[in-house]
Amino acid sequence: MIEIDELTVRFGGVTPLDGMTVRFESGTCGLIGPNGAGKTTFFNVLSGFVAPAAGRVTAFGDDLLAMPHFRRARWGVRRTFQTEQAIEELSVAANVALAHEHSRQGSRASRRDDVLGALEFVGLGDVDPVVKVGTLGARERRLVEVARAVVGKPRLVLLDEPAAGLPDEETEHLGRVIRRIPEHMGAIVILVDHDMSLVSACCEVTAVLDFGKLIAAGPTADVLRDEQVVRAYLGTEDVEEAA
Repeated sequence: MIEIDELTVRFGGVTPLDGMTVRFESGTCGLIGPNGAGKTTFFNVLSGFVAPAAGRVTAFGDDLLAMPHFRRARWGVRRTFQTEQAIEELSVAANVALAHEHSRQGSRASRRDDVLGALEFVGLGDVDPVVKVGTLGARERRLVEVARAVVGKPRLVLLDEPAAGLPDEETEHLGRVIRRIPEHMGAIVILVDHDMSLVSACCEVTAVLDFGKLIAAGPTADVLRDEQVVRAYLGTEDVEEAA
């Protein structure tokens, strides 16, 4: 369980997170909102890149904010970014192995098996692990990012627009991978994406931010029909398509 209580972030006169209070119980949870709503800031707080002005974050009973960022990685926080972080000149396996080493999960002896297991999990088992990431297509590069987030023993996986730029068929495959993470890894997943079909397919519960404030949280189908959410973000047409 991840509990966020009165989380507030201020950058000068800007407040990208304003008293955010929400609970993510288990499974894959959605976090949506318009651009500038505070979603990436929230991920940056959980990752340790941004220090909040106030609030608490408790993850599986542990005070996440009391840990420096490198200890959060070792504790089990994993993350993807809107822009790809894999090093193009390194191989697929080397990129995933770097994430494994940084997290200090598992042992050096188990690293090869863990890396290959993560690649198999995301659907890259048929890709030569020594191929450089820069030679891959968009779908495979996105899956490498997810493999980096699930290698080892993650406890909290933060996915920041993992489907950006992918066509529908490839997004559907990614959705199947995301849905399997809690069951196979025992981790809680928080998914940020503008693709409401992906959010609907993956997330039993969803929270909505608007200008740093939480305006709705609950079962995804109910949230996507909430009038305040419609006005702030989705629009009537998008709600109908997500139904």
